[in-house]
Amino acid sequence: MQHAEKINESMRKAIEECMSCSALCEETISYCMDMPGTMMDAADLRMMMDCAAVTRTCADMMCRTSPWHAELCAMCARICGACADMCEKMPRDAQLSRLARACRSCAQSCTSMAGAAA
Repeated sequence: MQHAEKINESMRKAIEECMSCSALCEETISYCMDMPGTMMDAADLRMMMDCAAVTRTCADMMCRTSPWHAELCAMCARICGACADMCEKMPRDAQLSRLARACRSCAQSCTSMAGAAA
């Protein structure tokens, strides 16, 4: 079986969602750091850093069809859910709302990937 045949449409969607979520986490970290009187504390920034790192790594593992990708997808879904919860505590901020939506979507795709490999 060719490598491209191992990556189905669901996995492609999860890879794209992970990469998009990672980039938006990084963008949001910068946004929060540049805000005067920032509403984020160090724990919130660390949460976004963790989310950015795990989504990027998860995408990498799916791209190379690592046998460990399902386990990481399950962890990724949990971290994305926690990041979304944190962002949703500040619903009036458009940037954080965008990140919350991206995290929820990524979590859903990763949950599907974790379940598909089980």
